[in-house]
Amino acid sequence: MTFSLRFRAAVVSIALFAAFLGIWHLATRSTAATTHMSPEYAKLMGLTATQGKSAMPGPLDVGAKLWEHLKQPFYDKGPNDKGLGIQLGYSIGRVGLGYLLAVIVAIPLGFLIGMSPLISRAIDPFIQILKPISPLAWMPLALYTIKDSSISAIFVIFICSVWPMLLNTAFGVAAVRKEWINVARTLEVGTIRRAFTVILPAAAPTILTGMRISIGIAWLVIVAAEMLVGGTGIGYFVWNEWNNLSITNVIIAILLIGIVGMLLDQILARFTRMVTFPE
Repeated sequence: MTFSLRFRAAVVSIALFAAFLGIWHLATRSTAATTHMSPEYAKLMGLTATQGKSAMPGPLDVGAKLWEHLKQPFYDKGPNDKGLGIQLGYSIGRVGLGYLLAVIVAIPLGFLIGMSPLISRAIDPFIQILKPISPLAWMPLALYTIKDSSISAIFVIFICSVWPMLLNTAFGVAAVRKEWINVARTLEVGTIRRAFTVILPAAAPTILTGMRISIGIAWLVIVAAEMLVGGTGIGYFVWNEWNNLSITNVIIAILLIGIVGMLLDQILARFTRMVTFPE
């Protein structure tokens, strides 16, 4: 009986995950007897030391805490105590808005650059200068000019999302086969109609690849941006829980950041497969 590659890969993944949990559990279980500890040191270090446990929470601790969060994901008990659902909602909202603004700017401009060698040469120096700048380097300027931390975070998402989309769109448009464009010209198809009926379908996989890269970068940057601006969001949650020395909540936040990032990437990967066609 032959199993499919997908099934075998799933079995290996589950085995690796189980091994990881097992090693994690063994590495964080009780390590020292409390009777051999100095009473003053035990009092200073609290329950973790007095019970002889590792300072790093184990998978069972993380699972129990995660279940508590999942039971009440949207509670709001003040500025520094909000449910994970609310924190993730703020982060996804900021990423979505900044990313949408980047789509509105990058794709039309990328089309223009890809279709016009003159515009491409004229704008290229600006792209080469602005592209390497770290998105977070814009944060102080954004905070000074916009004077709103939430909008500043959206601006940073816009800046980090725009370049991969712009460059991939320009490359995809410029790489469309000349034979197809010449046939459209021969049939007297206008420039606008040619862009939507010939160039856009041909360049769509490359454009969506750029959008996929951008969403990954945007989700990476929002965590760092929210640590700086504070207030709300999953990045602020991580920083706040670190200040509270709650490593369990930090691990939960890291896990959720990874899951949300994977889901965003898979959504765009599915769109990419939908517009990809064999030549």
